Amino acid sequence: MTLDDLNAFCAALPATTHVVQWGGSDVWKVGGKVFAIASVENDQFKVSFKVTPVGFEILRDHPDCIPAPYLASRGMTWIQARGSEQMSDDELRDHLRGSYDLIAAALPKKLKRELGLME
Repeated sequence: MTLDDLNAFCAALPATTHVVQWGGSDVWKVGGKVFAIASVENDQFKVSFKVTPVGFEILRDHPDCIPAPYLASRGMTWIQARGSEQMSDDELRDHLRGSYDLIAAALPKKLKRELGLME
C-alpha cells in the first residue's frame, strides 16, 4: 500500500476528515477523533491505527508491526504497520476499517446522528 492508496481508502469512509500534522503525517479522523496516522520516512511507508486489546496482543508480534510509538507507550492499543513484507494491502485495509469502526462506535450518539453514522 502507498500513502496515496491509504488516503484514497480513508477518504471513501463515511464522515472522515483529513489533516496534515505532527511533522507532516497524514492524519485521518471521524467525528474529530483520530483513527489513522500515516507517513513515509526514509522511503518506508508507516501507518498507525487503533485495535482491540486482543488485536494488539496479536499484531505486536507480527513481523511488519510494532506497538505504535507514543500511543502504545501511553497504554493505548495502537499498532504501527511498517512496510508490507507479510501484511497484504487487503489485510491493512481491514485493520484501517476496524480502527475507523472502533473510533466511530465510541462517538456520542448525537454526533453519530449529525454525521449520518446511525441508522
